[in-house]
Amino acid sequence: MEAQCTVSREQWLDARLDLLVAEKELTRHGDRVAQLRRQLPWVEVDKPYGFDGSRGRLSLGDLFHGHRQLLVQHFMLGPDWKEGCKSCSYMADHVDGMRVHLAQRDTTFVAVSRAPFEQIERFRRRMGWSFPWVSSHGSSFNYDFGVSFTPEQVARGSLPYNYGEWPLSGEEWPGVSVFYRDEAGRVFHTYSTYGRGVEVMMGAYRMLDLTPLGRGEGEDSRNKMEWVRHHDRYETASAPDRCCAG
Repeated sequence: MEAQCTVSREQWLDARLDLLVAEKELTRHGDRVAQLRRQLPWVEVDKPYGFDGSRGRLSLGDLFHGHRQLLVQHFMLGPDWKEGCKSCSYMADHVDGMRVHLAQRDTTFVAVSRAPFEQIERFRRRMGWSFPWVSSHGSSFNYDFGVSFTPEQVARGSLPYNYGEWPLSGEEWPGVSVFYRDEAGRVFHTYSTYGRGVEVMMGAYRMLDLTPLGRGEGEDSRNKMEWVRHHDRYETASAPDRCCAG
């Protein structure tokens, strides 16, 4: 990439101040949208979902681990898959460092997949993650929350995804759902997001957006995340720069 243009520091500052106006507008709009999100009505979850985890059989309420709020990553790992989705893995790479901070705001994070728990554990150990990850195998949880699809739905050539009909194929798609548990132990579904909404977990994307090269993804690319790999499968030349590690 060639330099866009070269200007004096004063001219750069003028352009930067113009951009700052747009950035502040975006930030304030984001605050307004977040307020609208918090004002959404809730739906009580009365179906007795069951999950398999390191502590045995768990209910949806158990996943809160004593907190009032629960963030669920619908992680794409089907029952017959050899490894988890690389894009979901890219999302999950951001999680462990934030969990202590989420807990300070009464919030638990859990990943949920349809694969059996033993299969999940093998992949989790390979990737070196410590966040809780449970299996909804044999449950309708993933189907009810719009991230898993039956063979009949897949065969139609479009899926009921992201609150509409999408021209997609595949039995698994990503999502993030939010739940609240009250003092009586009742659980409520408060929010779910799909499609590009799951970028909320992709902090690396936000950092790349600050750079001249950006995300390096073509506008016309069908799969914009085709560059992403499981973090143990990147080329050695692309490993993190350790020049300042001491």
